[in-house]
Amino acid sequence: MGASVRKPGGISLAWGPVPRSSAPCRARRDAPREKDRLTMKRSVAVFGAGYIGLVTGACLAELGHTVTVRDIVPERIQRLNEGGVPIYEPELGDMIARNKERLAFTLDADEAVREAEIVYVCVDTPPTPSGDADLSRVFAVIDVLKSASHLAAVVVKSTVPVGTGQRIRQALDEADLEHVGYASNPEFTAEGKAVRDFMHPDRVVVGTWDDDTAKLIAELHDGVDGKVVFMDVPSAELTKLGANAALATKISLVNELATVCEATGADISHVAAAIGMDPRIGSHFMKAGLGYGGSCFPKDSRALRALSTNNGYPFQLLTSVIEVNELQPRRHVQRLKDELGGLRGRTVALLGMTFKPCTDDMREAPSVIIAGRLLAEGAIVRCWDPMAQPGPVEPWTSTTRHETPLAALEGADAAIIVTEWLELAEVPWGRAHTVMRTPLILDGRNLLDPQVMAGLGFTYMSVGRPTVSS
Repeated sequence: MGASVRKPGGISLAWGPVPRSSAPCRARRDAPREKDRLTMKRSVAVFGAGYIGLVTGACLAELGHTVTVRDIVPERIQRLNEGGVPIYEPELGDMIARNKERLAFTLDADEAVREAEIVYVCVDTPPTPSGDADLSRVFAVIDVLKSASHLAAVVVKSTVPVGTGQRIRQALDEADLEHVGYASNPEFTAEGKAVRDFMHPDRVVVGTWDDDTAKLIAELHDGVDGKVVFMDVPSAELTKLGANAALATKISLVNELATVCEATGADISHVAAAIGMDPRIGSHFMKAGLGYGGSCFPKDSRALRALSTNNGYPFQLLTSVIEVNELQPRRHVQRLKDELGGLRGRTVALLGMTFKPCTDDMREAPSVIIAGRLLAEGAIVRCWDPMAQPGPVEPWTSTTRHETPLAALEGADAAIIVTEWLELAEVPWGRAHTVMRTPLILDGRNLLDPQVMAGLGFTYMSVGRPTVSS
């Protein structure tokens, strides 16, 4: 057992692996047996049927619990009740179908809570104009729970600023729910492999103020192949924000190094690989590209900066990380403009629109900035993506969608690889050369081999690597 720290009031919270009586830390790569499921079965309500809520609900059902997922979007719940899945996430649809007898979906908050012992809050916390997290959805759920005196615990999985748990604890106490435990259980799942990350995590962080709630949430994860780490609630809240800030920092660092490479003739692929071999640094998130996006890194970085500023400390490093990331897609549009001698009237194909492969998520995707900048410069923009569902707003109303990469490339003066979909590595690039007006590729994810592309007759630009041509 790891070291422990005693909090005021005599609460002892374990750091690191905890004994089998409190939480599982022994690797179990197989699903729990049915008899195991029966002994640890709980009734759980999950508020939020988005990327985090659906994965949480499905995985808890996989572990043997009875789960009701509640959302406020009728179309989303209707589709789930019809056997569909409203988002794209590998393995999720199969897991929901496999556990349909333990999963229910509803618009009715009272129905979701009625039989629940534990409530998970997995709603959005979008940024406000000030950069702070909008907690209105979180507290809307807490308001619903104020009459649910039968609950054993409320667990927040949504990403929230430090201090949110204390506010929720106060709200529960004021509603005469002092007996209801509270826990912060932040998610560390990555879209595209969220199911795998939940079932085989690096760690399960459980922030609580009492041992009973800590034990309850740990036991809820029995069958998960990962270590449970206990800490206090504020520390758990900051762990989530800090982890995303650390990863965002690595991405901005490698992109800054890539810019230096472009200025000096060095090759970022060699530089980053050698740096990543140092175990103190590691190779993860050391790949140059067009910057980070998605629902977590941009929002959480700004939220942590706002939290720090609100507490009187200007988080200068994080401010620079954010600035580097915001500049990155714009800088590469400028590179393309310089190469073409201007963008007005030029046709540019964007290959990939989602913020990363293996998801349909367009939130904070670099493609949005790139498409907007191209259109502002007077370019004609054509797009391809196998999963993206862009909304009916600019810049997407001024672009055209195409079913295949080749269709998007036809007649193009240039193409930008925005998302590293594996399908792009399989494009017949020799044929693509013949259908493009100008065989110019800006590979924003360093997906393709420069020498191969030059051999096919392309002018090939990438991130942090020398430009090559035939």
